[in-house]
Amino acid sequence: MIITDLLLMEINTMEKSKQQNMDIIKALLKEFEAEFNTTKKFIALVPADKFDWAPHEKSMKMKSLASHIAELPEWVSMAFTADGLDFATAPYEEKHIENSDDLIRLLETSYQSGKAELEKAQPNTFDEQWILRNGDQILGDLTRYEMMRIAFSQTIHHRAQLGVYLRLLNIPIPGSYGPSADDQSF
Repeated sequence: MIITDLLLMEINTMEKSKQQNMDIIKALLKEFEAEFNTTKKFIALVPADKFDWAPHEKSMKMKSLASHIAELPEWVSMAFTADGLDFATAPYEEKHIENSDDLIRLLETSYQSGKAELEKAQPNTFDEQWILRNGDQILGDLTRYEMMRIAFSQTIHHRAQLGVYLRLLNIPIPGSYGPSADDQSF
């Protein structure tokens, strides 16, 4: 009887742990989808005739900023499919974008890639090491989870930059986490 009770307790503990792991993935997927939907609203407003525009000489051109934002969801995929990224052996190359439709397609493809990997992710791998480097220079000694969170955060950060670009061009800004001065809906 005691062995049976201990075995049942162990099974219950394992089931609770499995459920908690699935709850984490579910929560991350919900957040990822919400950020994608908000980002898509901003990317859809980028005018192709302003691709070469920047608010300052030190700022990225609109096209470079928008294409970087559109590719960032794929970094979630990279967090789970690679052990790191070395810019010395894989230098950054801007995605080929010719028009606004290309930006939307890049964002959607990037999101689908990141979503697919996040759906397959196992929380027990979240603590595995992930290194961002440039040759011998370590830029980030991270975990897979931290790299995934950086992808989320970079999307939000650069989307806010894009909002400034749009505002300076008098393009109405959509709401993000609530209404904006131009969009009172949620």
